[in-house]
Amino acid sequence: MTDDTQNDPQDAIDSQGERRREELDDRIFEHSAGDEQEGIPFIGAGPGNPRLLTVAGKELLEDADLVVHAGSLVNSELLEEYCGHAELVNSVGKDLEELIPLMRDAYEDGDNVVRLHSGDPAIYGAALEQMDALEHEGVSTYFVPGVTSAFAASATLRTQLTLNEVSNHVAFTRPQGKTLSPEEDHISDFVEMGDVTTCIYLGTHAVRDTMDRLLEDGRDPETPVAVIYHASWPDEDVIIGTVDDIADKVEEAGYRASAMVVIGDAVTGAGYERSFLYGDWANRGSDSSDANDADAQANETETQAGDD
Repeated sequence: MTDDTQNDPQDAIDSQGERRREELDDRIFEHSAGDEQEGIPFIGAGPGNPRLLTVAGKELLEDADLVVHAGSLVNSELLEEYCGHAELVNSVGKDLEELIPLMRDAYEDGDNVVRLHSGDPAIYGAALEQMDALEHEGVSTYFVPGVTSAFAASATLRTQLTLNEVSNHVAFTRPQGKTLSPEEDHISDFVEMGDVTTCIYLGTHAVRDTMDRLLEDGRDPETPVAVIYHASWPDEDVIIGTVDDIADKVEEAGYRASAMVVIGDAVTGAGYERSFLYGDWANRGSDSSDANDADAQANETETQAGDD
């Protein structure tokens, strides 16, 4: 068993970062998302509802001996349903100096170890620093994607985050605060663009400050805003308003955390135009006898229509 003091997590992160600058990991070209791989999987538990866990995540959890999870951010029903047989460790309040030896030692002892994050670990999950620290000590790791809360919010709102002639872009962001300086906060820039759906993570506590800054910057006070508390959980709550009045509504509801804030016209889904995908472009070449021309037109359709 490795000495707990042998490697400092920060040294490991720095070392792995330098290595990443110099060369790409061979596994990038050997594996795709969803593949069975060696090592400790970092799994996205999804936004809350256990049914939104991926098949890959479910299979890995059912085979796990140790599950290190993100505390109350992971629905206890999911833990009970898929992890009841395993040892459960809540990662809240534990730093890297405690988590890394815990997972490393269990893995080296032959246990199936799973690191379970909320949502998708690639979105504000602080997963890579844990993975780099483990990799530095010879323990392989890999991502297993999950459903992020912005997608659960979109499903709840019964709309798309991208809509033809309404929203051509989606921004995943968070407001300024302890970990983000005012210069790094681009929420107002995204809203100013007009055709961006802005999804704010980790910002429930800052709804009023965020909306006040938007108004000070001259953004349209009637811009739609939705705040979805605990998206996909049994106690999910949806608050609809505008830049001008959403803060009052959120404060009245008493929410200070665990909500997704969505800004933009896609919130209501109003005013979008029919896409090319199921319009005239879809019928082009249908009577053509030249298969190559038809394929070329299909590719052109996909290129121009995108996911609209």
